[in-house]
Amino acid sequence: MNRITRQLDADPLIELALKEDIDHGDISTQAVAPEYAPGAADLIAKQDGIAAGLGVFARTFELLDPDTSCSFTVKDGDRVVKGQKIGEVRGDIRVLLSGERTALNYLQRMSGIATYTARVVKMLEGSGIKLLDTRKTTPNNRIFEKYAVVCGGGNNHRYNLSSGVMLKDNHINAAGGISNAVKMTRESVPFVMKIEVEVETLDMVREAALAGADIIMLDNMDHETMKEAVKIIGGRALTECSGNVTAENIESLKDLGIDYISCGALTHSAPILDFSMKNLRRTAQ
Repeated sequence: MNRITRQLDADPLIELALKEDIDHGDISTQAVAPEYAPGAADLIAKQDGIAAGLGVFARTFELLDPDTSCSFTVKDGDRVVKGQKIGEVRGDIRVLLSGERTALNYLQRMSGIATYTARVVKMLEGSGIKLLDTRKTTPNNRIFEKYAVVCGGGNNHRYNLSSGVMLKDNHINAAGGISNAVKMTRESVPFVMKIEVEVETLDMVREAALAGADIIMLDNMDHETMKEAVKIIGGRALTECSGNVTAENIESLKDLGIDYISCGALTHSAPILDFSMKNLRRTAQ
């Protein structure tokens, strides 16, 4: 799972999720499994889709008990089918019972995002357009959700406000216009950092291009206006389209000749991909 399971990044967030679900003990489990007993359970896909978050699923149980182990027959980014057994969890039955919901929540959410992303990426095949996510993520879950986008074949836009420049309408208003906003930013940030400017009209497109923006985001424009905007930019900047892009309308954007499409729906509207832990049983060890 590379960076996702680095303790510095993910562990505190997973621990908070576990505390949310087990704040004063698991009273159901304490009743039916009061003492240590080794056991195992199967991880089964209940829908077709793309798996993502297997390492987070495993880490959830490991944080409850480092002796818990998970084995998988697939890896993140692989396609799974309904009814497929994709793994097994082994350890103290109490841990398997108490960690089940939190672990599945991560796996289902991340796999849902990966599945939706893969669907949208397929729609852009042959266009040369790269699909990007946005910062429209669930609070405290961005690291998981942006990773899931990559598992589905998408690309990450800036991770947070510290990792890239995007001058939106309110930044432009604060600076007194696009030209001044770009000038002030150019003087402030390292020379290797690209400056992206969000525009809403063709006049703003012209101003952003003349100001030397590296990337121009066409925000909530109609189809014909975006076509004209690309002509005006004429290769002087990279182009990005954004604004209410979903799987239902993205194919209509393939003919624009743009470089990127950013899609908030990848993270804020993807349904979960259902998984379950089944066949819990006691084992010899």
